Amino acid sequence: MTNPLILPQNCLAFAVANPLTGPDHEVAGWFHAHLTRTFVSVLRAFTEFGSSEWIGVVLFFAVLFFVWKRWWPSLVTLIVAVPGGMLLNELLKQLVHRHRPFVDGPFVDWSGYSFASGHTIGATLLYGQLALFILPVLKARHWRTVTVSSAALLIALVGFSRIALGAHFLTDVLAAIFFGIFWLAFCLFVSKPMRRSVVLTPGVSLASEPAMVRVELAEKPAQSLLS
Repeated sequence: MTNPLILPQNCLAFAVANPLTGPDHEVAGWFHAHLTRTFVSVLRAFTEFGSSEWIGVVLFFAVLFFVWKRWWPSLVTLIVAVPGGMLLNELLKQLVHRHRPFVDGPFVDWSGYSFASGHTIGATLLYGQLALFILPVLKARHWRTVTVSSAALLIALVGFSRIALGAHFLTDVLAAIFFGIFWLAFCLFVSKPMRRSVVLTPGVSLASEPAMVRVELAEKPAQSLLS
């Protein structure tokens, strides 16, 4: 039987460069040794929440919804944040050239490079950005907690599944989450100028359009009262 801790020779350069190579290999090897068909089936169900196909479907309907509602700043932010961030991650993979923990076996059939996890960063970007859209219109604290917790849980499940399936090292997943959060924060900062000219009308629920009115229009009643 092949020792699950033995990695391909072309991972030698990565092992020297990665300061956490020991924990990476130990975690990957432990899960690889304990995979069963039932466990793999559950993990593959989790990993689908970060697949490009699933993300593409969610984005498609989100784009249609934003176009229908004419929420142009949100539409631009969504497109830049999610597909843009995933594209940058693919470029990072080509630059780093880190090979996957395992590329063959009874439950393994992976291709491409490992760092950083594409499924994990896709989940971080998608669910993180959707949470950022939803949070401002939620008044109740418990619903805000539920939203953040749900997004974090989905991201964690996707990341865990990628490690357990042998598709990625632990550091691949942690890096993907870090890069995803950083990119979302960057997009939020850059999109501020687009949102300065609009304000959300108070008291409008997410089910209906959170009517966007220009700041100058919103200020006219106040100006008329002072005159």
